[in-house]
Order: sequence, then C-alpha cells, then structure tokens
Amino acid sequence: MKRTQTQSLGNVLAEFMQENPQLAEKLAETRLINAWEKVLGNLTMRYTTSLFIKNKVLYVKLSSSVLRSELMMCREQLVRNLNREAGGEVIRDIVLS
Repeated sequence: MKRTQTQSLGNVLAEFMQENPQLAEKLAETRLINAWEKVLGNLTMRYTTSLFIKNKVLYVKLSSSVLRSELMMCREQLVRNLNREAGGEVIRDIVLS
C-alpha cells in the first residue's frame, strides 16, 4: 500500500490543536502549572499545597506566610516568567493565599 498524502506529525498535531482550542488551552495551562517548580525552584514547591487556573487567574495556596509575602511583591514578574515558560499568555494574574 503506497501512501500519497503523508504529513509530518508536527503538522498533524498543530492542525488538531487549531480544530480543538479548548484542548490547546488546557494543555497550555498544564504546561504553566508544571513550570511553577522550574521558575520558582524546589524550595518554593515544598510550601505550595495547591495550584489551579480558573478564568486566566492562577490560584496558589502556600503554607508559608513569609513566602506568600515575598511572592506578592513580584507577582507581575512571576506572571511574565510563567507565561514565557508556557509559551503564550495563559494567565493574567496570580492570587496567593
């Protein structure tokens, strides 16, 4: 059997993501949540108890009030760094609790 319409896997996946924008958005959110440890480090991850995204806002629950205060001061920079790691504008704000 000879195949005449071969495509690269990357092209097929890109086309699939364009046809399913909700799936692409969820994938980007997952990349951003996974980037939390990479951007902030292992020590911060120890104090992170919960991470989730709702309506382009990242909700982070921390067990350390000192760390929460430190992160509040650099929220805008965190948003930029996390979005860069995720590959696009996934979040607009961070709520720390």
